[in-house]
Amino acid sequence: MPVSDQERIATQMRNPRIVRLWQALAPLRSCVSFMNTGAHPDDETSEMLVALALRDGIALSYACANRGEGGQNAIGSEVTHDLGVVRTAEMERAADVLKLNLYWLSETPDDTIFDFGFSKSGTETLEKWGRERALKRFVEIIRTERPDIICPTFLDIPGQHGHHRAMTGLAHEVMSAAADPTFPDVDLPVWQVKKLYLPAWSGAGDNYDDDLPPPSATLTVKGTGQDPVTGWSWAQIGEQSRAFHLTQGMGRWVPYGEPNDWPLHLVRSEVDGPDNELTDGLPATLADLAEFAGAPEIADHLEMAQSACEAAFAAFPDMNRVALQAAMALKAVRAARDACPDRARGEVHHRLAAKEIQLSHVMRIASGVSVRATLERDVLRPGEEVALSIETTGPVAEVTPVLPEGWRHSDGVVHVPAGAQSTDCYPAVYSPGVARLPAIRVGVTVGGVSSETLLPLERAPVVLPARSATLSPDRALINAAAETRQIDLRISDVFPHSGQAALALPSGWNAEPVAGGLRVEAPQDVASGLCSLPLQIDGAHAETVNRIAYPHIDARARTFPAQLSVRVLDVALPDVRIGYIGGGNDRVGHWLRALGLDVTDLADNDLTADSLRSVDTVVVGIFAMRARPALKDAMPQVKAWVEAGGNLVTLYHRPWDDWDPEKVPPRRLEIGKPSLRWRVTDENAEVTHLVPSHPLLNTPNRITDEDWKGWHKERGLYFAKSWDEAYEPLLSMADPDEAAHEGALLSARIGKGRHTHVALILHHQMEKLVPGAFRLMANLVARP
Repeated sequence: MPVSDQERIATQMRNPRIVRLWQALAPLRSCVSFMNTGAHPDDETSEMLVALALRDGIALSYACANRGEGGQNAIGSEVTHDLGVVRTAEMERAADVLKLNLYWLSETPDDTIFDFGFSKSGTETLEKWGRERALKRFVEIIRTERPDIICPTFLDIPGQHGHHRAMTGLAHEVMSAAADPTFPDVDLPVWQVKKLYLPAWSGAGDNYDDDLPPPSATLTVKGTGQDPVTGWSWAQIGEQSRAFHLTQGMGRWVPYGEPNDWPLHLVRSEVDGPDNELTDGLPATLADLAEFAGAPEIADHLEMAQSACEAAFAAFPDMNRVALQAAMALKAVRAARDACPDRARGEVHHRLAAKEIQLSHVMRIASGVSVRATLERDVLRPGEEVALSIETTGPVAEVTPVLPEGWRHSDGVVHVPAGAQSTDCYPAVYSPGVARLPAIRVGVTVGGVSSETLLPLERAPVVLPARSATLSPDRALINAAAETRQIDLRISDVFPHSGQAALALPSGWNAEPVAGGLRVEAPQDVASGLCSLPLQIDGAHAETVNRIAYPHIDARARTFPAQLSVRVLDVALPDVRIGYIGGGNDRVGHWLRALGLDVTDLADNDLTADSLRSVDTVVVGIFAMRARPALKDAMPQVKAWVEAGGNLVTLYHRPWDDWDPEKVPPRRLEIGKPSLRWRVTDENAEVTHLVPSHPLLNTPNRITDEDWKGWHKERGLYFAKSWDEAYEPLLSMADPDEAAHEGALLSARIGKGRHTHVALILHHQMEKLVPGAFRLMANLVARP
């Protein structure tokens, strides 16, 4: 929908022209570029980077491995690929604040470079990502961006996340590979990174536990001080960037004057001389570039450009003088570009191209040119037309729309071609200085010098597929041990609206139209296994659209094949009444109902002695102790209910999820941290039954080795570290070359009842339709 007046006012208040101009001037100070590398969105060292960019003028970039699909979501229900879409958009907004170019090794939702879950090993991580694939993509990024310096955020040492270790290991390799003309299958000019630094600080915390101390500091990036125009400290601006990572709960208040220096360790250098500053041995300014590149032919032009850049700073905040000096600098930069000898182009041209973009933005802002371009609708389909309006204020400027290939603009109307692709929800590159298409080209002329900038529309449109529908559910169970073979499938948001939707069914299956969708029925003798039932609209392939909208990011949409996935399994069910207490981070209650069990969702006002007597088993979802404060308050009643014969099942919690080991569980049970030490990340790790005859492993389903096959992501996390002697460990498992853990599944007789604590990642396995997870859960909820 169009941007509201209130949104426009809020945007205007956040972006005063004087601040935009000051920040646009910052990169004119330097010709040096610095690439930070990490595994996930929010791994960037935001507070250090903002000082490098806005204080020192160093050009920034960030090479990020994956989209954080395996992380937590503190603001919504998106998981896996949809979470990756949100975190991609969050990272782009964070990049806007830092003025950094953003590159992803992961290029599509189906990329092998994926946040598959926690890993302890860089070697294991690269085996899953594909080492050759990851290094090749990293080389492409380095050769495209051409950074002088690369610096990972984390160290490649035991105790650190395997994804972090993989990216740090690759940083060492890519420095040589990007400069190697024999490196295969990358058709880009070679590039030699000049310096590789490592962080000289520890990455340990609640999650990680670095085994080795960090390397000694060879230099320190000072992070104290503040921006002279806004008065914000560099750390505060850095946290303004981090605050966009809302799914990870990022953004902290940094008091003025808090020490904030960043020690770095130089690992490798390809330039001579001492290394007291990041820019030592590098062309710190335009005036230094000619000598650095061995191109005396362009020295005069570059010195003139540098002088004009310095004059633009000195003229601030006189807008007219700033614009004129920027125009003079741009003229000199272009002259240097045209006169640059071939032997120096590799070191010179990309730096001057960046300066042209930077100076063009300075000229536009200082000239007072403002452009607002809006589409009549921001959700489009192939073959549609939509009105485009452009509002320009300030001096006369040349303003023209720039459209994707195949799109047309005529008489104020944008025509979307019939074959238009859906908007990419996983874009591989983002640059704050160059808008994605469709965009508006703004031409400004100052002192006879013309420049162009590419600005985004007020709200970027999202193009959806030509045929789509939403299936609910899109995953379902048929339990052969239960009577029903039916699935009620709701089909909504059908496009085209007049389209006829139908499922492609296996032999023997049937689907009858019902209000709002279809009633799908499997044959009585349906075989166990996983069935995929694709949806067609008017006989052609259809897609599902997951639209995602949050106030802090642009609207996004992920499209994928529309199909119903059905897991047929055989799970014996106990005769039990279940009360489910969810924290909003899992759907265990839903899946227990789908299995055929009697499940009631318990609200806060149901957590009373009387209400608890109406159920036999209470299942507490992940993080619920934190998300449901009333649950923590009600634990004395829950404990009494357990003593009287109730069956309490608690799914994994983190130590900081209001889990008091002495007060929350019926008997003392401590969750281990840092979490890296108390989890098994190998989803195929061998599982040993410590008490093979225990009822939870035998009733009503006998749990065997088959039930531990086909698991996804990992075995479990946040394992118990220590526990009261009443608890009995039932399972043992370990990652390769590590001691076995016994805190994944603990059970204790408590009076007449039972408490079982489950650190296995059962909720995730149920979402992935893993049969063993359902069979084990059916046992866990059985009466004591």
